[in-house]
Amino acid sequence: MSKLLYIRLALFLPEVVWASLGAAWIQGVECDRTVVNGIIATVVVSWIIIASTVITIIIVFDPLGGKMAPYSSAGPSHLDSHDSSQLFNGLKTAATSVWETRVKLLCCCIGEDDHTRVAFSSTAELFSTYFSDTDLVPSDIAAGLTLLHQQQDNIRDKQEPAEVISHSSGTSQEADLDAELENCHHYMQFAAAAYGWPLYIYRNPFTGFCKIGGDCCRSRTTEYELVGGDQLNCHFGSILQTTGLQYRDFIHISFHDKVYELPFLVALDHRKESVVVAVRGTMSLQDILTDLSAESETLDLGCELQDCVAHKGISQAARYVYRRLINDGILSQAFSVAPEYRLVLVGHSLGAGAAALLALMLKNTYPHIRCYAFSPPRGLLSKSLYEYSKSFIVSLVLGKDVIPRLSVTNLEDLKKRILRVIAHCNKPKYKILLHGCWYELFGGDPDNFPTELDGVNQENLTQPLLGEQSLLTHSSPAYNGSDDSPLHSPSKYPALYPPGRIIHLEEKGPSGRLCCSAAQYSARWSHESEFSRILIGPKMLTDHMPDILMRALDHLVSDRAACVSCPAQGASHVDMV
Repeated sequence: MSKLLYIRLALFLPEVVWASLGAAWIQGVECDRTVVNGIIATVVVSWIIIASTVITIIIVFDPLGGKMAPYSSAGPSHLDSHDSSQLFNGLKTAATSVWETRVKLLCCCIGEDDHTRVAFSSTAELFSTYFSDTDLVPSDIAAGLTLLHQQQDNIRDKQEPAEVISHSSGTSQEADLDAELENCHHYMQFAAAAYGWPLYIYRNPFTGFCKIGGDCCRSRTTEYELVGGDQLNCHFGSILQTTGLQYRDFIHISFHDKVYELPFLVALDHRKESVVVAVRGTMSLQDILTDLSAESETLDLGCELQDCVAHKGISQAARYVYRRLINDGILSQAFSVAPEYRLVLVGHSLGAGAAALLALMLKNTYPHIRCYAFSPPRGLLSKSLYEYSKSFIVSLVLGKDVIPRLSVTNLEDLKKRILRVIAHCNKPKYKILLHGCWYELFGGDPDNFPTELDGVNQENLTQPLLGEQSLLTHSSPAYNGSDDSPLHSPSKYPALYPPGRIIHLEEKGPSGRLCCSAAQYSARWSHESEFSRILIGPKMLTDHMPDILMRALDHLVSDRAACVSCPAQGASHVDMV
C-alpha cells in the first residue's frame, strides 16, 4: 500500500502542470460559452482538489515515519543506553516541532504574541504526546469510532434497565431540582447572548436580520461609550433581543477576543435581582487554542484547600475576566447601582469553564455568589476544587454531549478503546465505514463484529483490520492499558473533574438519529462519574450546541410547569442518584 501511495504522489506533479496549462489556455480560448464555462468549472475543481491534497499532506503526513512509536511505547526509563535516551528526546522534540508547524499553519490568520506562542507550544505538545505511541490514519480513527458506537449500543441493549428511585413531589430534592432548572432556563439566555449576533441569526434565520438590522446600521457611538467595551455593531441588538433587557441594564459589554482573553458582558437582571456576568464560549481559533492549552496549573484562591489545580488555558482566561471586573471597577460600578443584588456568573462551553473558575476566584469577596455552567468541559478542576464548588456552582449537561466528558484522561481512554477494537476486527474497512454511515443516519441493528479480547475471537483474526506490522499495538501502553502512557503524567495532565453539582438532561425513549428529530428529556441530579467516559453517537456534537440546549430547556421547563397539578406524572421526570 505504501508503494501505491508514493506512486500516486509522483503523479501529483503532472496534475499540477496540467491544471496550470488549463488555467493559462482558458484565458485566450474562443469557444461556445457553455463549453468555456464547463472547462472553467473543471479547472476550478482541479485546483480545489490539488489545494486540498497539499493541505492534507502537510497536516497528516508524518516526516518521522512512525519512528516515535517504538521508543514511546518503551518509555525513556526502559532505554538501555545514553545514546538511546538522546534519540528518544530528539524524536520527541521533532514530533512536537512538526505538530507546532501544523497548528501554526491552521491558525495562520492569528497574529503572534506571547500568549499565542505559548498556546501553540501547549497544543503541539498535547497532540505529539497523544499520538506518540500510535500510527493511525484518519480512516482508522473513523472506523474505530464506528465500531465503538455499535459496541456501545450492543452493551446498552443487553443491560437491564437501571433501577429508578422516584421521589414524591413534596421532597426537598425535587423542589431543589425544580428551582435550579428554572434558574438554568432563565440564565441560559445570558449565556447565549454572550455569543452575539452569529448565534442569534442562526437561531432566527428568517427574522433575525429584520429585528437587529436597525442596530447594525445605526451609529450609536456615544451610547456604546456609556456601555463600555469594543465596537458592538450588531452584537448589542442581538443581546437586547435575547435577554429582553433594556439598554440601561447593561454595565459593560466586551467582544475583545484573543488567546486566553474571552468576550463577556455584565448586566443587571432585575427579575432575579442579580448582577449577571456572562462569558462567551468557543467561537474563534483563539478560543480553540485556549481550549487546547490543557496542562494544569495551580490556583491561588486564598483558602485552605489541598491540590488546587485547574485547566491552564481556561484559568488564564478566567484571570483575564477577573482583572477586568476588579481592576477596571466594573463590578464596583454594578453594585453601586444595585448594592442589594447578588452576583451570578454564567457561561456555555469554554465560557462555562471560565465562569466556574471565576466564581472560585471571587468566592471570598462575594460569599453569596452563584454560577451556572452550561455544558462545561470535564477536564477543569482537581478533585478538591470539584467538591468545594458543589455549594455554589450548578452544571447542566444535555444528553451525550461530548464536551462535559472531554478531558485528557478520557481522551486517553478513548484512544485505548479505539486501538483495541480496530486491532481485533477482521472486517474490511470500507464495509465498516459504509455500514457505520447508514447506522449513524438511520439506525438499525449494530453489527456484531469480533471485538472482544478472548481466545475464540482471536483465532478468527487471520487478517485483522490493523496488523502488528503497521501498528505496535501489543507493545503500546495505550493498547494494553498500562499506566506508562505519556498522558498519565500526574504533573502535567492529572485527572480533572467538572464543576459543581450536575443536572443531566437525558433523552427519554430511543435516541433519534438526526439532530432535527423531536426529543423529550427528563432531568435528574447526576454524579461526575457518569461522565468519566466519552460516549459515541450522532448527537454527541449537536447536544453541545447552545440553541439545542435552549430548546431542550424550553420544552422541559414548560412540560414540568404543565404537570404541577399532576404530581405522579411530574415525579416520574425526577431521578435522583
